[in-house]
Amino acid sequence: MANLFPETEDMVWEDATELETYEGSGAVFGRSWKFDFDAGEFVMSPTRKMALADEKEAWVLWCEKAIRTPRYRHLIYSRDYGSELEELIGSGNRAIQESEIRRMVSETLLADARTQNVDQFVFEWEGESCRFACRITNIRDEEAVLEGSVG
Repeated sequence: MANLFPETEDMVWEDATELETYEGSGAVFGRSWKFDFDAGEFVMSPTRKMALADEKEAWVLWCEKAIRTPRYRHLIYSRDYGSELEELIGSGNRAIQESEIRRMVSETLLADARTQNVDQFVFEWEGESCRFACRITNIRDEEAVLEGSVG
C-alpha cells in the first residue's frame, strides 16, 4: 500500500518545526467563547449561539481577564492567576504607580506560556484613576493592544 504522506529528502514540513517549539514551551493555543467585558456577558451570534474566538483572540481574552481578575480573591483560580492592581489605588505618586502597573501587568501576563512580551505602556491620568494600554506579543509573534485601568 502506498504511503499517503510520502517523504523525500527534498521535502520539509514547514509547520512541524513551529509546532515542536510550541510544545517545548508548554504553550497551548486553543479556541474560546467571545466575551464582552463592557456588557459583562458572552457574545451571541445572530442565531443565538455563543460566538467562538479564534486562537489569537482567545489568548487576548485570557490576557484581559487575567488583568481584570483580582488575585487571591476567588478560590477557583490558582494563586498564580490574576493581578494585584486593586492594591495600587491611592498609593504613592504617579511615577511609582506607573512603574508598579508595568511590573504587575507584565508578571500577570507572562505567567502564561503563550505570552512572549509585554511592552510599550501608555498611561492616561484622570484625577486618581489611571487608564493604561500596552502591547502584548505571543510566541507566534502576533501582537495586540491591551487596555486596563486602576482606580
